[in-house]
Amino acid sequence: MMRKKRGSSLDNGEKNASSTAKAKKIRTTGHQSNVSAQQETIENVFNMFVREAGVTLTQGSVSNEIAVDQVVFQKRIRQKIQKSPRYPGVVQEFISGLESHIEDADRFRNCLLPCVPRLPDGDTSCVSSFQESLVRMLLGIEMLQTPIINTLLEKLPEYMLSSGDDAGLSIPRIIINQLKWLDRVVESKELATKLMELLSVAPVDVQRDIITSLPEILEDTQHNDIARELNSLLKENTQLTVPILDALSSLNLSSSLLTEVRGAVMITLAAVQLEDLPVVVKFILHSISASDAYEVVSGLRKKLELENCVLPPVLEASQSRMKTKGAAVSNSVTVNTGSQDVITLIVDAIKTAVRFQKTISEAWLKAIESVEEVEDHKVIDLLVLFILHSTNANQSRRGAEKLLKMKVRTGLISEVLLQKTFKDNKQVLRSYFSSILALAQSLLRSPDPCVVPYAGHMYRHSFTAFDTYCQQEVVGSLVTHVCSGVGGEVDMALELLCGLVTEKPIEMGPYAVFVKGILDYLDNLTPQQIRRLFHLLSRLAFGPQQASHIQDDMHIVIRKQLSSTVPKYKRIGIIGGVMIIGSMGALRPQSRDTQSSSLPPETFRQLSALLELVQSSSETSAEAAALYYDELANLIQTSTLEPQVLDKISKRVLDVFQGDFVVDLGPEISGAFPFPARVMYDLDEDESQGGIAINLMPMLANDMYNRAEQRSRDKRDNNRSSLYLSPFFRLLRFCEEKQNKGDLEEIDALLGCPLILTDINVVEKMDSLSKVEKEFLCTLLFHTTNWFREVVNAFCKIKDKEMKMKVMTRLQNITYLHTLLEKALAGTPGYVPPVANFDGESTDTIVPNTVAPVNKTKKENSGKKRKAPGKNSSQGSSPMDDKIEEDETQQEPEKEKEKEARQGVSLSSYRAFFRELDMETLSVLQCGLRARSTSDSEPGNMDVLLGPAELVFLLDDMLRKLEFRLTAGPAKKVPFLKARTDKTVGFSHLQQRSPKDVATFCVQMLPSLCSHLENCHHYFQTLLSDNDGIVDGPTTDAQEHHLISSCCHLLLQVFNTIFSWTGFSQPGHRSLLKKALRVFAGRLKDGGDELNLDLLVKHSFEYLLNFHSTIPNLSSALCLSQLLLTVSEKGSKTTAYREQIASLARGFLSQSWVTVSGEKQRGTKFNEALHALLSIYIEHVDDVLKAVEEIANEGFPQIIEASKDESSASWPTLSRQTFLVFYKVLMAELEKSVRKIPSGKISDNSEAQSEKLLTWNLAVRDFHILVNLVKVFDTRPVLNVCLKYGRLFLESFLKLGMPLLDYSFKRHKGDVQNLLKTFQLSTRQLHHMCGHSKIHQDTSLTNHVPAMKKSLELFVYRVKAMFTLNNCQGAFWMGNLKNRNLKGEEILSQRSQESEEEEDEEQEEQLSPQGQSEEEEQDSNIRTKRKRDTEENEDQDQTDDSETY
Repeated sequence: MMRKKRGSSLDNGEKNASSTAKAKKIRTTGHQSNVSAQQETIENVFNMFVREAGVTLTQGSVSNEIAVDQVVFQKRIRQKIQKSPRYPGVVQEFISGLESHIEDADRFRNCLLPCVPRLPDGDTSCVSSFQESLVRMLLGIEMLQTPIINTLLEKLPEYMLSSGDDAGLSIPRIIINQLKWLDRVVESKELATKLMELLSVAPVDVQRDIITSLPEILEDTQHNDIARELNSLLKENTQLTVPILDALSSLNLSSSLLTEVRGAVMITLAAVQLEDLPVVVKFILHSISASDAYEVVSGLRKKLELENCVLPPVLEASQSRMKTKGAAVSNSVTVNTGSQDVITLIVDAIKTAVRFQKTISEAWLKAIESVEEVEDHKVIDLLVLFILHSTNANQSRRGAEKLLKMKVRTGLISEVLLQKTFKDNKQVLRSYFSSILALAQSLLRSPDPCVVPYAGHMYRHSFTAFDTYCQQEVVGSLVTHVCSGVGGEVDMALELLCGLVTEKPIEMGPYAVFVKGILDYLDNLTPQQIRRLFHLLSRLAFGPQQASHIQDDMHIVIRKQLSSTVPKYKRIGIIGGVMIIGSMGALRPQSRDTQSSSLPPETFRQLSALLELVQSSSETSAEAAALYYDELANLIQTSTLEPQVLDKISKRVLDVFQGDFVVDLGPEISGAFPFPARVMYDLDEDESQGGIAINLMPMLANDMYNRAEQRSRDKRDNNRSSLYLSPFFRLLRFCEEKQNKGDLEEIDALLGCPLILTDINVVEKMDSLSKVEKEFLCTLLFHTTNWFREVVNAFCKIKDKEMKMKVMTRLQNITYLHTLLEKALAGTPGYVPPVANFDGESTDTIVPNTVAPVNKTKKENSGKKRKAPGKNSSQGSSPMDDKIEEDETQQEPEKEKEKEARQGVSLSSYRAFFRELDMETLSVLQCGLRARSTSDSEPGNMDVLLGPAELVFLLDDMLRKLEFRLTAGPAKKVPFLKARTDKTVGFSHLQQRSPKDVATFCVQMLPSLCSHLENCHHYFQTLLSDNDGIVDGPTTDAQEHHLISSCCHLLLQVFNTIFSWTGFSQPGHRSLLKKALRVFAGRLKDGGDELNLDLLVKHSFEYLLNFHSTIPNLSSALCLSQLLLTVSEKGSKTTAYREQIASLARGFLSQSWVTVSGEKQRGTKFNEALHALLSIYIEHVDDVLKAVEEIANEGFPQIIEASKDESSASWPTLSRQTFLVFYKVLMAELEKSVRKIPSGKISDNSEAQSEKLLTWNLAVRDFHILVNLVKVFDTRPVLNVCLKYGRLFLESFLKLGMPLLDYSFKRHKGDVQNLLKTFQLSTRQLHHMCGHSKIHQDTSLTNHVPAMKKSLELFVYRVKAMFTLNNCQGAFWMGNLKNRNLKGEEILSQRSQESEEEEDEEQEEQLSPQGQSEEEEQDSNIRTKRKRDTEENEDQDQTDDSETY
């Protein structure tokens, strides 16, 4: 109905219009009248057609009205034009009318804006949801499209420079929008040309609009052409980067063109404006294909310098203000983003790309992994790793975590880079906090000690950079680590918490309640961890932000623990109480300036009460009291207390010590003692009478009497226990040092004062003493030794020569007492020494074994002093599978065993019962060495000198300290139902030093240690020259030789431990490494300050290499080789030293090692050192296969017929006793070397195949030689080694060698045939060994049999597959192989039982060179037999093979 009405109205309108036109036509006369009439007719054509089609043209700012649907309108216009009698001329008339109509700006705008729907009654309700503009509807008519487009493009320049109409509309943008999404573009190519021409003259804003609209305007056929034009424009004008890339992203381009465009974009990346960078990165990442992902990502990573995107805060604020002002006056729409916003957009673009494209995430991981220099890593690397971890796209989380650990372990991603990342990108990293926290947790839990500190840096920076929520999560995570019970994890977490409390006390204050929760897990913490925990809590409770609720809880816990009768909990209470005292009484900043106490009276009262509580609670047992004194001494040493507090603690210490432990010397000593009392070890005998002495034996006798009577000591009794003599003296010493600024003049008499002991010679009569007397004597010796240790700790830093002489004498007393203890302990089995370190896991230390260590620790190089275990001496060596049988095992003569038993036991298992030596005590090593051949040449021979025994003692202690503090072991959880072995006993003071402090101290000691090594070198040189090169000459002092040898061995181990410290790989410690290397280089050549790291390594290597000629034993030779390896790895040219290291190891292996007594060095330690040294030699030679063949062909045949003690002529360290060591190393290194042979590829040329076949031929030949040796050396350990590594070799051959044979079979028939023929003999031998193992039912051998048989069967069928692949399957057949024992005898049980025969049969191939004339046979025939064991000899093998040809 509505349409009919509209139609009638339109018809009426048309009639009126036509009558009016006729009337006007009649009235027109003349030429001017004709023109005006013609123009009016043209206008009327446009107006009439449009009006009749349903659109009413309006004036002013009122939009055109449409009464019909736009589809109906287009249909009516099309019909009117086509039915017009003037068609096709009417089209031009219509366009001319349109042009005339849009000459007015308002009418032009109305034609560009959407039409408003209209109803006849004036109702403006919508005909449809949306109506297009008049121009847009006319463009949908194909016959009108091209001229209208031309008209619009001609009108567009008129509005280019205008800022918009009154409504703020951009006419150029509206014109361009009319061209978008047309159903069909009639002349697309012409339109594209005109648009590009328009681009060349248009302003930037119009250019942006045109470029961004191109994908919606043009057809797909024009995309490649327009992309080339845009690519050229991109190179010329970087202002258009964003719109061009947006357009290119929407175009459908060919892969080659896309690569070209992406390359151009990559070139301009450095010149792109900061705010445009995210769009560029997004385009590059979204245009990647799987084939070029790695290349593109690597290039993007290199060019993307996020570090340059970060502006200083002042500059960034200034630029922001400038942009804001510019935006206010300009019409352009710009996004004002700061550097953080730009980086955030870049990171989001990368995140989107890796989330949806697996190839991009893999490419990023590979690109970061390929960086090999610290300087080449960038901030973007860490950001991408965090992105990959957070998105977990395509399981990238595990890859990112693994890659980060690897980079941190190798030192490539440094803490400096992490710090820079957090400093410049806090806003960006905040979005990835959960991933950062997860990575930090994973690194902290890692068993690799190299990556654990990096986790600490991540936690610390996260706490500093982020908001309170993140800080809370960081503290909660660290508390979780502390409660985990894993040693290394707990230590690092506590260290981080302590560091945060020290650096950020105010920020950490609100989270004290989280840390307080650790008090519920005290049972899982070690004493050192408990110290740190209470130090942490006390800092929070009594620091600047005092938390009263924490104070109350801590006091409750301390009182509860102190009142416990369980020693473990009382120990916790004592440690915690002392740490709280330290925090409460710590020196305030204001009192440092005024030199007066600023402690509030109430605080001092609470501190005094707590001090009295801890002291009274600890006096219930001697162990608790000793721990209290030790803890108080540590507190005074490491803390700076208020003078008021220090005076209170020190007030009675000196008086109590003098009254309880020191007595005046009289004419005689009264009292009943187990042994006659005697004053011993007096260093002040020349002084006047009336001296003092330490009342040791009477106190010890009183203790034993009380224990025998089972009476507990009264707390009010003034007689102190001998158990805390040393701890109390340590407390006294530190009190004197703090009060007198390091001066110990008040107590220096204690250094030389004697002790009341008994005649030490009674040790020689141990057999005649009762058990009680023996234990009393041993306890007396332990207390005396520990007293001397504390005395040396106290006075070692005094520079006075007389005092230094006394310190040296006390060291001599300690070494002598050690020899007495060894003898006394040997005669007192089951004796438990008194506790010396009271903060251990338990004071009930396990009773050491006094019998077993005799033969093990004194087997070689034994004398008065024990030899250090030498952790580094056995590095890289693997334990023997089994001991060699009786005829090849090293047996010690009975007389030597008896002699060692009489000498005593090793004290290595009693170390927990000796007081700890301070690190400062090692400064005594700065003294020279006193030896027979070195004292005369010592430049300062009148100075204080160390004896060899004392040097061994100090070096051994230093080595154990370095191994404990610098050699970080993997963190391991305590197994369930397994007792924890406390390895920290005896290192309480050392644990309070950081590894860096220890390393710095060692570097300072390096010149003195080098002097000692040079003195040892000079000693052995002099000894060899005096004895004409013979070690066991008549003038050799065996004891001194042994001690100097131990010094040399320990010095090399100390050097190796120092330079093996993983901290040297950190950039912050690089200067310390150079300083250490400069010491070595300076001993050889002056001017080391100007040398770079590689030259320092070179000179250090040369300096250490000079000592190889005087190495006394094989263990020291191994230490020197390992030290040279460690030093060479510190430079960048590691491979340059391989030849020298191999040559050195070869020289050591070719040397005959004898002891001072003339006997060959032997035993377990010798074999372990030989194993490691031989492994170093094989690993560093240029050709491993050649080296293995040399030893197998030259060395082994020389010892086959030799006696047990006879050695090989070419390899003196090789004998029947060391055959197993050589055999195992050669098998292991051979198997390791074949795994490095590249696998065969079908693309390999003939030359490459020949080279690989030659390598495999050499390897198989070596393997055959080694496997055949079991016929001569058929002991169980040798068979075990052969089966183990034989299977591994076979598996490597199947994996790497058989693909090579597959592709080389046709080209190299003879080589493949010979290779398989040789390998066949080895596999047959292995099969016979399996049968031999089952016959003898040896479980250590039969464990290898199933896997070996499986590999042998795989080999047979793999060879068959090779023939099938090369169309020679007819040349392969199988037979039965009989089972034989190692002697070649057939196993009878196999004949009688067919079931077992089928069960044990094995397949093996044989080669036949026949059939080479026929092409289809391709190569020699192979037949496979089944047998049970090896042939009787090699000749029989060859005979059997020849019979098959």
